Amino acid sequence: MVWAFIFLFVALKIPLGMLLYIVWWAVHEVPEEAEDERRDDDGGGGSHRPRPRRPRPPRRGPHGDAAPHSPLRVRVRSRRTRPPARSHR
Repeated sequence: MVWAFIFLFVALKIPLGMLLYIVWWAVHEVPEEAEDERRDDDGGGGSHRPRPRRPRPPRRGPHGDAAPHSPLRVRVRSRRTRPPARSHR
């Protein structure tokens, strides 16, 4: 039972050590901007095409269809339920 605890104690330190190494490596990594400062571009993405316009909504007025009517209101009336009448025996 002691060997199992020792094994788990050592085996679980490996992922923790790798995590610490990855964090250390990321902190000491040289940013891309510092590697190549000789480029003469504006930092844009290059060939940017504008998106096409969305279609216009349908025309309203004398030469188009009339504006749609508002939907009708629906009212639900709940009916009161009376308890059933008890017959006297």
